[in-house]
Amino acid sequence: MADLYPWIKSLHVISVMAWMAGLFYLPRLYVYHVEQDAVQGPTEEMFHTMERRLLKAIMNPSMIATWVFGLWLALTPGIVDWGAVWPYTKAVAIIGMTWFHMWLAKERKALLAGTSTVTGRGFRIMNEVPTILMIVIVVSVIARPF
Repeated sequence: MADLYPWIKSLHVISVMAWMAGLFYLPRLYVYHVEQDAVQGPTEEMFHTMERRLLKAIMNPSMIATWVFGLWLALTPGIVDWGAVWPYTKAVAIIGMTWFHMWLAKERKALLAGTSTVTGRGFRIMNEVPTILMIVIVVSVIARPF
């Protein structure tokens, strides 16, 4: 496993970057979607298409790849100090990131059905969640203050 470590870590970082891009962009699409003037028509369909493709073609595969490569790294002997606190703060933040991803998927279905109750302001506020979680993850792994 040690020989594959640089490759797995590279694939993990690439997956994380793709996932984070989607986690930052999809809520922004939702803001524009709910704040548009014309509720029906070609603009509505365009938003549904963009949101579906972003979630299904980029975010879902990159989230799965992030988890697979991340677990592979975590299970590589000698990489993680399981006696420290940082792996657990990172794990909690990753679970939070995954919850946020699932919440976005649920909201996409609600927008499609016309039943979403989240406002543009609400989506703007929720758009800060991945940033906060990313900070926790990066500080946990790089600075390891815990």
